[in-house]
Amino acid sequence: MTAHETLPSRRSGRDGDGRSARPAPRRRQTVGGAIVSLIAELLIIAGAGTGLYVVWTAWWTDVVAVNAQTKLVDGLGQKDTSGTGTEHRGPAPVLAEPPTVTDVFGTMQIPRFGKDYDRPIGEGTDREKVLNTIGLGHYQDTAMPGAEGNFAVAGHRVTYGKPLNQIAELKTGDDIVVRVTDAKTKFDVWYVYKVTDSQIVTPDHVETIAPVPNKPGVEPTASDRWLTLTACHPMWSAKERYVTHAKLDYWMPASEGTPKELSETTK
Repeated sequence: MTAHETLPSRRSGRDGDGRSARPAPRRRQTVGGAIVSLIAELLIIAGAGTGLYVVWTAWWTDVVAVNAQTKLVDGLGQKDTSGTGTEHRGPAPVLAEPPTVTDVFGTMQIPRFGKDYDRPIGEGTDREKVLNTIGLGHYQDTAMPGAEGNFAVAGHRVTYGKPLNQIAELKTGDDIVVRVTDAKTKFDVWYVYKVTDSQIVTPDHVETIAPVPNKPGVEPTASDRWLTLTACHPMWSAKERYVTHAKLDYWMPASEGTPKELSETTK
């Protein structure tokens, strides 16, 4: 080593030319960090967007749907009645099945769901035209209320007013009260059903809405006047169906009064 040659200083970290002896791709690290930050921000935005969508789906659709359904109930012109009337258990008057999907022909009240629960029933089970707007939809070609056979109805458990949100809370003996009204023919009748049982099935288990529930091919008799409610199960999934069956207890013309079940407290 000559007198003119020097060693890099460990303290300074520089070589003989004055350049850094420690290569540090600082620019590459800065670009990488920016990419990570960008991805993090995008994830935050996506998360916020998802949260807003859930709020819109779970809350806003309920607000809009319930308001619309309340107007549909009012549009039926069902007048308040007084007195408890007579409980008729013979053959019931039956309204003809509406010819058009979306026709609203009645209402359903379920004391277990609260005193303010009063939802319209429309013809058909089309998701967009009926379930997302009217709320409760009558399976076409199943019996009408009061008739021999099975009056089958579908509804959402979540979103769009969620008319069957509490279906799993129904107990044997609970009341389901249906009122069918047709101003043109002056038809206005109450039907009171009593819950008999519930089950969870796959969507292809269509025998639950057979004329005699779960007995396909069996002809209904005068004692087979059923009501069946169906809703998706579990919550936020269409994997299965929650099904509740009820049997007609009695019927009563609305002109005679209001079923006592609507004034009793359900616990």
